[in-house]
Parts: sequence; structure tokens; C-alpha cells
Amino acid sequence: MTRTRITDPLTGESCICIREEGAPELRIMEQPGFHTVSAQLGVRCGSVCCRYRKNGQIFTVPAGTAHFLEHKMFDSPAGDMAVRFAALGASENAFTAFDRTVYYFSAQQNIPQALRLLPALVQTPWFLPDRVDRERLIIGQEIQEYSLDSPEDRVFFQLLEGLYHAHPVRCDVAGSLSSIAEITPALLYQLHRDFYRPDNMVLCCAGNLTEEQVLEAAAGLHCETAEPLPEVLLPSEPGTPRLPLIRSEMDVGKTQFALGFKSAPVQGTELLRQTLLGELVLDLLAGPSSPFYRSMLSQGLINDTFATSAFTGSSWFALIAEGESDEPERVREAFFAAAADACRTGIDEQRFAELKAAAYGDAVLSCNSPAACAEAMLDAAMWEIDSPFARTALLPALTPEDACRCIAERLMPAQSCLSVIDPSPAE
Repeated sequence: MTRTRITDPLTGESCICIREEGAPELRIMEQPGFHTVSAQLGVRCGSVCCRYRKNGQIFTVPAGTAHFLEHKMFDSPAGDMAVRFAALGASENAFTAFDRTVYYFSAQQNIPQALRLLPALVQTPWFLPDRVDRERLIIGQEIQEYSLDSPEDRVFFQLLEGLYHAHPVRCDVAGSLSSIAEITPALLYQLHRDFYRPDNMVLCCAGNLTEEQVLEAAAGLHCETAEPLPEVLLPSEPGTPRLPLIRSEMDVGKTQFALGFKSAPVQGTELLRQTLLGELVLDLLAGPSSPFYRSMLSQGLINDTFATSAFTGSSWFALIAEGESDEPERVREAFFAAAADACRTGIDEQRFAELKAAAYGDAVLSCNSPAACAEAMLDAAMWEIDSPFARTALLPALTPEDACRCIAERLMPAQSCLSVIDPSPAE
């Protein structure tokens, strides 16, 4: 077992990192000044883990299997795990992302019991055929509501379909109605057996707890096998988008759009650095204080739904601007022009410094929330970054030259796709 303490020189907060062969990585922030405890148990199994190699054999599972498994893990022979958390006064939930599945809770009482229950949640697969069929109906309704009936979700995943040729990130995390129809108890047991191993997990805890409580809770999580972890197999992905424009119709009151720029992925600390830089650049070019935003707003080409974001992971990287507009192509061309102008004349260095300072302040303030601390520890671990305080270490070092380079390399028109959802014509 190795135990490392990492301290943030700015806030004085420290994170204890414990690693042991065959066991989950533990990251702990003891914060006795808070009343609340937040714990997040992350499994390195997300929606992109749909094709993998284990012991020389290749396995494929339908899209949405990781998400389906997350739903079913709350079902156990001892009863509904959500009810057991509630009996302890703990608020629990879970989510599946592209690269991970996360089970978490927050509580102010019965902390040792809730901490022990969290590992138990992921250790006992119990997939009865009739219960799996019942869950299929629930998830089908979820897909219908969010993926098919939500214009915001539809325009986003349509954008990913336009940006990516083959990478599974282009598929909805929940899968499709046809893909979840193929999911069986046997497939759920298979995915659980292969990925829900203690050495493929990270347990991050912050708040009014102790290292000893976390160690006790995780004591039962240990691999019984020395087999190597499965290798997720990703298809070869071209550097250019699949389509420059992708369009469909839906029953919406106003045209929805998402403009995405696909670029080369990076890993580790550089992934966090490039993500922070991408967020700053988007805010600089198209945030509420930018000339682009004010111009588009005054012309009625965007409204207050307009927003920007960095969509990044260890094998994908995209910068996105989205919102509502009757003329999304004009918004796209204006964004291209703003990026080209920044490349030609340089950026507003004062505004860049102000935006960087604001992001730095937000990162510091997040230390006042056990939930935000647990999330930061888990994000760092999933991206194989040692320090959960890397954000505050990286932000001050970002320069205007870095921003100009990001614009030139990651916001090229040839790397873009415009996703549009038009209102269905009146009958």
C-alpha cells in the first residue's frame, strides 16, 4: 500500500491518496469544519466501453449496456439499495457518462454505515429476467423523453453524429430503443464481471469524515483475480468531421443549433490544461461580454439560451457553441469570422486575464463544497492526474499565446460541424 498526501498551497486543503494492488484507489479530503459528507465511487466503465478485449478474446455489448447496468445495480436480494440509503438519511444517486459510471451519496449522519453501503452497492449483481425486462421499459421511456423528445439532447447527439465517424462517443449514453432490446441478464453479468473490479474503481470522499472510516468501508473491496483489466477497443477515427452540416426536423418552437469543432484528443494533465484553455477561449470569443455575443444578440440572431462548452475526454475533444437561432448559418459564419480575427490581430489580453481570474476564483471557491471536492478528486483520478488541485495550478500559467494557439488549432472551420433542428412544418 502507498499513501500520499497532496496539499494545495493556496487553500491549505489536502488530499490523501491511497493505492493498493487489487484494491480501488482511495482519495480522501478530511474536512471537519463541514457538517456534510460527500462520497463518489467511480467505475471506469462508460458508454464507450462497448467493445473490448479480455484474455485475447474480443467482446461486444449493445450501446447503452453500461447505463442499463447502472440502473440495475440498485436492485439487490437485500432490497432496493436506494431505500437502504434513505433509511440512513443519505441522499444517493448515480449516473453513466461516456468514460465512467459513478455512484454517490451525501449525508450528515450515519456516515460509517453509508460509506460501507456504497461499496456494497456495486458488488452484488442481481439481474432477474423479469426485472431486467421491467427496467427495459423504464429506460425506453427515458430514451423517448430525453433523447427523442428533448431538442437540446437531440441537437447535441446529432452534432456528435456529424463530428465523429466511428467513435462510440457519437452514440447516446442510454443507447437506443433497438440497442437496449438486445440487452440480457447474461450481458449485464458479463460487463459487471469484466469492469466492476475493485482495481478498476476509485472511491473519493470529502467532508466531515476520517481516513480510517474510508479505509474500513473499502476493506471488503479487493480483487480475487490477478487477470489484467479489459482493454477498451476504439475504432480508428479520422481527424476531420464526418459532415459539415447535419439537419433534421422536430416539433420545436424555434430552430435549435449546435456548432462543434473537432480536434485531436490529449490525455492526463494536458487534457485538463487544454480543456481549461478551450473553455476560456470560448468565453473570450463568444461569452456574454464578447463583441460577437453583443452583436449576435442585438441582431436577434441568438438569445439568452446561447452557451459554450468544452466536450472532452481521453479519446475525444470538441469545443461547442449552441443555442436557438432562426439563422444558424449566419451565427456560424460570424463565429468563424471572430476566430479568424483573433488569429489575425490577437486577443484582448485584458479580457483574457479577467476571465482567467474568474475561473481561478471559481476553482478556489469550489473547495467550500464537499460535493465539489469529491467530484474534483474523481475527475482527476479518471484522467490519471495525481493532484485534485491541478486546476488552480494550471490556470495561472495559461498565456495569451496559449489562447491564440488554441484558436488557430482547435477552432478551424474545416474541423466544424453545424447541427440544426428545424421546427416541423405546420400541417
